[in-house]
Amino acid sequence: MIRVLVADDQDLVRAGAVAVVDAAEDMVVVAEAADGGAAVEAQRRHRADVVLMDVRMPVLDGIEATRRLVTGAADGSVPPCRVVMLTTFDLDEYLFAALRAGASGFLLKDAPTHDLLAGVRVAHRGDAVVAPSATRRLLAHAVPRLPDVAARTAAVAVLSEQERRVVGLLAEGLSNAEIGARIFVSEATVKTYVGRVLAKLGVRDRVQVVVWAFRHGLAE
Repeated sequence: MIRVLVADDQDLVRAGAVAVVDAAEDMVVVAEAADGGAAVEAQRRHRADVVLMDVRMPVLDGIEATRRLVTGAADGSVPPCRVVMLTTFDLDEYLFAALRAGASGFLLKDAPTHDLLAGVRVAHRGDAVVAPSATRRLLAHAVPRLPDVAARTAAVAVLSEQERRVVGLLAEGLSNAEIGARIFVSEATVKTYVGRVLAKLGVRDRVQVVVWAFRHGLAE
């Protein structure tokens, strides 16, 4: 079971998210919080796997709470977890702040129920999810910062030919199983390739790999 903590200062919204998550067969809500500070304290006590975090909350906002939760406390009293940001406001400032804070996802509160649950599952397995409307703007922000050809060639050289193929397929939005079928290897082998790519590029998740791919010419 995926242990979920729901943090939102609006009682009705929080209750709705709790109901949606608890209705899923593979998830359980272990705690609720009405502000970011309470979310950090709840994580100390309940040790959730994934936190659904509102952006705008009193006491401690969702961005700062996310920053504390993804790293955890140095003494181990607050275990690190994955955070999926939920917001009513589709604003770039929230998107970029959430990703910089270490969030594994950024979804709008009006997203379909299945998208919310999929976001929790994606974050739990170590990947990332971004609302489609925000993905286009994220890439539009990254593409103008493309390095020159020499720098791109040098950066790409750290990857093997097969790893470069995997990166390109990740940028197409393919799952591990779909990538495996495309390059004729098992899903487990694809996971190994993805892990190597993350380590070589020094990035945290698949979203950052996709941004890297666009910046370095492995995706259009």
